[in-house]
Amino acid sequence: MFESLQDRLGSILNGLTGRGALSEADVTAALREVRRALLEADVALEVVRSFTDKVREKAVGAEILKSIKPGQMVVKIVHDELINMLGSEGVPIDLNAPAPVVIMMVGLQGSGKTTTTGKIALRMTTRDKKKVLMASLDTRRPAAQEQLRQLGAQTGVDTLPVIAGQSPTDIAARAVQAAKLGGHDIVILDTAGRTHIDEPLMIEMAEIKRRSNPHEILLVADALTGQDAVNLARNFDERVGITGLVLTRMDGDGRGGAALSMRAVTGKPIKLIGVGEKMTELEEFHPRRVADRILGMGDIISLVEKAAENIDAEKAAAMAAKMKTGKFDLNDLADQLRQMQKMGGMGGIMGLMPGMSGMKDKMAAAGLDDRMFGRQLAIISSMTKAERANPDILKHSRKKRIAAGSGTDASEINKLLKMHRQMADMMKMMGGKKGGGMMKQMMGGLAGKMGLGGMGGGMGGMPDLSKMDPKQLEALQKQAEAAGLGKGLPGGGGLSGGLPGLGGNGMKLPGLGGGFPGLPGLPKKK
Repeated sequence: MFESLQDRLGSILNGLTGRGALSEADVTAALREVRRALLEADVALEVVRSFTDKVREKAVGAEILKSIKPGQMVVKIVHDELINMLGSEGVPIDLNAPAPVVIMMVGLQGSGKTTTTGKIALRMTTRDKKKVLMASLDTRRPAAQEQLRQLGAQTGVDTLPVIAGQSPTDIAARAVQAAKLGGHDIVILDTAGRTHIDEPLMIEMAEIKRRSNPHEILLVADALTGQDAVNLARNFDERVGITGLVLTRMDGDGRGGAALSMRAVTGKPIKLIGVGEKMTELEEFHPRRVADRILGMGDIISLVEKAAENIDAEKAAAMAAKMKTGKFDLNDLADQLRQMQKMGGMGGIMGLMPGMSGMKDKMAAAGLDDRMFGRQLAIISSMTKAERANPDILKHSRKKRIAAGSGTDASEINKLLKMHRQMADMMKMMGGKKGGGMMKQMMGGLAGKMGLGGMGGGMGGMPDLSKMDPKQLEALQKQAEAAGLGKGLPGGGGLSGGLPGLGGNGMKLPGLGGGFPGLPGLPKKK
């Protein structure tokens, strides 16, 4: 969503950080470019003016700290103002009310209200262990009520039985009553939309609000609608009074201006964002993390949370035990590839890693994309059990059969085998006795640099991230910033100093010439 804005701001701010001293003219010229970048990203003009004025005021009047270059100070000021624009802290849906808590979903037709209703209901059922009732108040759109019933059946969430001929306000009152009688914790009202805002719609919304007395009124808006979404939010807030925003299609290739503008214009927090078609693809909105991503500073906490959700703990433990013996076969490689796919593929992971935002283009140029993982999994699936367990038996005739079965050619099979060999060698070094536990030493060094030496657990003093709560993760993030790892005042460069034990500039791991272990295709230095 924010890629073009990220690229523009990244290049502007990188130009500043390389300078020893900045004049007022330098700051003005940079802010002119920032202003243009925000306007091109479809951010509302009033929001852009306010943003650049605040940055100029702080940048020109700022006392430059002795330990920080002036350019880095400007990056910090832009970063802080971006967080202020998006809202300082993430605000979850408020359930602090007598049961059943009524949540009313409003918005235009086609913005994704019904699907979002299903996603929120599933999230509250699985994560918060709440009993949820969904009710469709959309009597105009054909099969709208049936769509919600189908989503309920798919997710295992209760839906209000449909009675033909009832008005939306009567359905709302019946839903609240049914939730009380059924012992439900939450009732979500999926209201009707229009193609545009009109008077009958607003009168209907106000009447539903009066009859159901909702605790939360969430405006569902399509993140791709740009400037119009800002007017939409303003109108709904004035007439109905919204308590928060849900932005859908944040995984699209829109310019992201709506997300940046709506919070600033309405003063209402963005509570959730839809990041995909699946019912599980709904995330809480964290302003600081989004600001970090826009400025190319990565988002380690989201990466850890994603890993905790997607990585099977038992498989990970079995893998660690195998690593200690130095064994790593093609079944293990396939598991690693599938886990990377679950976490959003290379692009998704790279976007969350500090200093890695620029790597995506280089990887694409080298033919390293998520389709490559699909081909590699197809190759492994076309092998026999014996071949997967012992790749050394793969000779020409076997490769010919595997290529035909996977729709690839011998060169791709050879690349996969080379990648496997490199990773297997690394596993031996990291887990084997010869290397003296290289991984343990490396992680111990990293923990020491971050001031975590005494935290215990994990590898060599590195804490077990999967067992930490969000507050501890935030504290860990801040410690990393203080140690100069990844964020804080990086001058847009991310992990510019490199990690201990990994050598060089940036995150250089062995086997890649500046990337991840063993991934094929990246050109090596000559």
